[in-house]
Amino acid sequence: MSQQIGRRTLLRGGLGAAAASAVAGLPGTAPAAGRATHAAAQPGAVPTVNPLVRQRADPFVTHPVGGMYYFTGSVPEYDRIVVRGADTIAGLGTATESVIWRRPASGRMGGHIWAPELHRIDGRWYVYFAAGDSDDVFRIRMYVLESALADPRDPTGWTAPRQIATEWDSFSLDATTFTHRGRRYLVWAQSEPEIAVNSSLYIAAMSSPWTITGKPVRIATPTRSWEIQGFRVNEGPAVLVRNGRVFLTFSASATDARYCMGLLTADADANLLDRASWVKTPDPVFTTNERTRQYGPGHNSFTVAEDGVTDVLVYHARDYRDIVGDPLYDPNRHTRVQRLYWHRDGTPLFGVPVGVGGPIVRLSPADAPTAYVRHADYLLRVEADVRELADTQFRFVPGLAGEGSTSLQSVNFPDRYVRAAGDAVRLDPVETGADFAGQASFHRTEQSSGVTLRSAGDPGRYLRHDRGRLTTGPTAGARTTFRLD
Repeated sequence: MSQQIGRRTLLRGGLGAAAASAVAGLPGTAPAAGRATHAAAQPGAVPTVNPLVRQRADPFVTHPVGGMYYFTGSVPEYDRIVVRGADTIAGLGTATESVIWRRPASGRMGGHIWAPELHRIDGRWYVYFAAGDSDDVFRIRMYVLESALADPRDPTGWTAPRQIATEWDSFSLDATTFTHRGRRYLVWAQSEPEIAVNSSLYIAAMSSPWTITGKPVRIATPTRSWEIQGFRVNEGPAVLVRNGRVFLTFSASATDARYCMGLLTADADANLLDRASWVKTPDPVFTTNERTRQYGPGHNSFTVAEDGVTDVLVYHARDYRDIVGDPLYDPNRHTRVQRLYWHRDGTPLFGVPVGVGGPIVRLSPADAPTAYVRHADYLLRVEADVRELADTQFRFVPGLAGEGSTSLQSVNFPDRYVRAAGDAVRLDPVETGADFAGQASFHRTEQSSGVTLRSAGDPGRYLRHDRGRLTTGPTAGARTTFRLD
């Protein structure tokens, strides 16, 4: 959620508004910004509109349960808990929302309702959430709802909330739970009375879905410059176990454009209740991006795509930097999703919060399957082991050259497109005129091992890999075939 007293914060996409106006009058210009239509996802793509759900902060999407995804998140009124469900991630965007619990008119839990999470544990549903009281909306504590019904959208199955007791009766929130090696844990944010920060992160073992056991262990506290902007905050933990490690993301600083995500890592064989097992990455892993116009990304969760293996990052962000009044009461933190990638060393690659649009792909030449097309200084090349994920990410959008063509839009420079002029391939901003339209458009042909991209402006030439360069040339098998990842 966010803090005030005590704390605080693939479809086919269209061209951006600036690009669309720049090519006005050309055939085949893209739809207006913000419009998207469902289309078949590329292999490994996350097939969903961005943003997925408007005005829902602190988003949580379950892994599929019985073929269904379920979603919950904070509503701008902070007065109720909602759940929606769909058989695809994309379907959550338009799914009917059910109110499963409302705060009482007064008394305990009658204040702000924050950051619900929905978990399936031993055949029952549990919602972890934080609530303040009517006489002090910021007297935030953690609670759990329980339902024995199969469908968490049914409001009749939910029991009265139980409070999660911790060592201190102090500001506490953002509880999440996970199991590892047969043991269940709770991780949450709390204001420890003797520490002069708004909230730190704690972990404890659990003896039931609403009870911790043993002494809580503080595993992170805000000390770095990016964690103390506006408020000194570590909050919103989310856990992902992969590649022999336990990764724990969290959010930091105030809930405006300074809000960002950090990362803790523990070895999967380590004692997770030992503070020394957790190592904080020195720099934030996910931050505001001016070029994509995504501000204050954070309070994330993780799910998997419909293929069951592709990891998906779920988070909220705003489309603008400037906020009138307290950012806590600005309603426009929208739920967004994008694919989470992995570096060859087994660590996650978050990239940048992507802007409005459809599926994002990386192109890997068939003759260099461990390398990717990337841009650097606006030149296109082919490299392996690229840590700058966003430099390798593109969107196929309607082609500037008209019907039947496609253009490749950069994700982290959305005003620029792949342009082949002769044998030079660059990332260039849109220019008016038919020459640019032809050079920045391609005819895409599906192959058994990938796709070929033939220049719309020079039909005898294809995008081609040549010893680490991306150039053009006649068709030549693996050099002009690209796998989409």
